[in-house]
Amino acid sequence: MGSFRFLEHTADAKIEAKGETIEEAFEEAAKALYELMTDTSRIEPKVERSITVEGEDLESLLYNWLEEFIYLTDAEGLVFSEVKVKAIEKEKDGRYRLTATAKGEKFNHKKHVSKTDVKAATYHEMEIDIKKDKTRLVFVLDI
Repeated sequence: MGSFRFLEHTADAKIEAKGETIEEAFEEAAKALYELMTDTSRIEPKVERSITVEGEDLESLLYNWLEEFIYLTDAEGLVFSEVKVKAIEKEKDGRYRLTATAKGEKFNHKKHVSKTDVKAATYHEMEIDIKKDKTRLVFVLDI
């Protein structure tokens, strides 16, 4: 006799990243992304990438920032443990521009632990709260 039941299933990962500055909060967001994927303490800073992303607003900047890392992992097999945001600037046209460097290495199944496969960043439940001495980012990753 056939039957079915509904099971609890979490399809996404919700992350909160904090920093004293917006730049630091964005750094923490990238680190959280990679900690979700693997044990970042095993990633050596062998490869350095310069990263520049733009967004129409801070939400699209955060989305594009996370997507850039997901792309680098998917396309080049890179994982990062060190991320330094040089600047987040508002351009004359109102768009935001982020410049950063990231250090890491190619993912190696013999060395690195494979935790969670991140498919994409989302705008779902995204929050950006900027205060004088603290920035809080909340975002959801599709896993």
